[in-house]
Amino acid sequence: MAIYAIGDIQGCWDALRRLLSRVAFDPSRDRLWLVGDLVNRGPESLEVLRWARDLGDRAVVVLGNHDLHLLGRALGGTRARAVDTLDGALAAPDRDELLAWLRTRPLAHREGRFLVVHAGLLPGWTAADAVTAARELEAVLSGPDEAAAALLERLHAKDAPLPGTAQSDDERRELALAALVRIRCIDAHTGALELRYKGPPDEAPDGLVAWYDAPTRRERDVTVVCGHWSALGLQIRPDLIALDTGCWMGRSLTAVRLEDNAVFQVDALP
Repeated sequence: MAIYAIGDIQGCWDALRRLLSRVAFDPSRDRLWLVGDLVNRGPESLEVLRWARDLGDRAVVVLGNHDLHLLGRALGGTRARAVDTLDGALAAPDRDELLAWLRTRPLAHREGRFLVVHAGLLPGWTAADAVTAARELEAVLSGPDEAAAALLERLHAKDAPLPGTAQSDDERRELALAALVRIRCIDAHTGALELRYKGPPDEAPDGLVAWYDAPTRRERDVTVVCGHWSALGLQIRPDLIALDTGCWMGRSLTAVRLEDNAVFQVDALP
């Protein structure tokens, strides 16, 4: 049995099929860990959603910001964007079943020394803290529509509450959501999340540091498996496996076999 972690698919169904062929994925014995952003920007979000749903317990799927944007559009919590490619999923005859399945996916998955999230962690979090925060958010997302929509209204906010100062339940949840599905850099002096900068970490403005290199980061013996940051690209080190290699932008789709860190990639276009 092998476990393959796969980066942000974002509707790139053709590339995904070629990648699964490349790794000789066998659902009778292998498992997949999908780091979120199954949908949007690429052309075939609906096909990817159906495939992932039909895998059942052979796949761990954590939610990414684009998956949550799809839910937000369906629930009225987020507005359509010009670059969205979600109309097919929103108009599908099995839309309600697919969205119900998506709303019950986790925001974090812990297994052995690995922790799977879409974007990253607050540097002060332990893995247990991240899972606790994720479970609270998951309860809201899978609960009443009105509460889920209200949570997703802040999905695209330009800032987030400052860690350590969030007081209300809404502020804590907003901060946790921003960390799990949107974090890239933080202010090294204040700990504030910088949600605007999307470029490479070595070109970040002065004072910003990648979340995984923050001096206050805890539990470096835990390997965080994530995606989200296409400008970072593939990174493999003892405490991090970053997998977003920009498939929807014409670059590549990446899988890493977790047993030995073997890397498998296919170009976005055959």
